[in-house]
Amino acid sequence: WMMYVVECSDGTLYTGITTSIKRRILEHNFGMRGAKYTRSRRPVRLKFSMECEDHSDAARKESRFKKLTKAEKIRIINAQSW
Repeated sequence: WMMYVVECSDGTLYTGITTSIKRRILEHNFGMRGAKYTRSRRPVRLKFSMECEDHSDAARKESRFKKLTKAEKIRIINAQSW
């Protein structure tokens, strides 16, 4: 599993988890299976991703990341490590 962060066309960040980053980015940009949030904010660009041990680990990291301020998120994205 992976946790990922994409930047939407309006500059907002969206965080999610998946087993395939490539497939998920395609879904966000072209499919109907993309998150409702990103459908009106296409295209999205991958800004950050990290491997996780399993679904539970990915969900925990996603939840922790979503609680950070935007400035903290951008710092992590720019450092490409968390």
